[in-house]
Amino acid sequence: MSNKTVHCVVLKQDAEALDSLPYPGELGQRVFENVSKGGWVQWLERLTTIINENSLNTSDPKSLEVIEKHMKGFFFGEGDYGHLPAGFHAANGSK
Repeated sequence: MSNKTVHCVVLKQDAEALDSLPYPGELGQRVFENVSKGGWVQWLERLTTIINENSLNTSDPKSLEVIEKHMKGFFFGEGDYGHLPAGFHAANGSK
């Protein structure tokens, strides 16, 4: 268990940091430095929706490009990705 904290861009507060890079490369480093464990869990929930709604295949490089765009949008507000599809309402009430 990590004692390190990070100011999480998802939770908008200090929270427990991730233990290791969650994703390779520069984007993974950026996420590691700015996203907490709780924020990462929220991303994984969103990622499941993104994969299902867009019929993405995580072993396809083109699908990974789309996922990275969504990741940048979700965490850092970059581009037009990262949001739930228009009209989508999760069963647990998430937006």
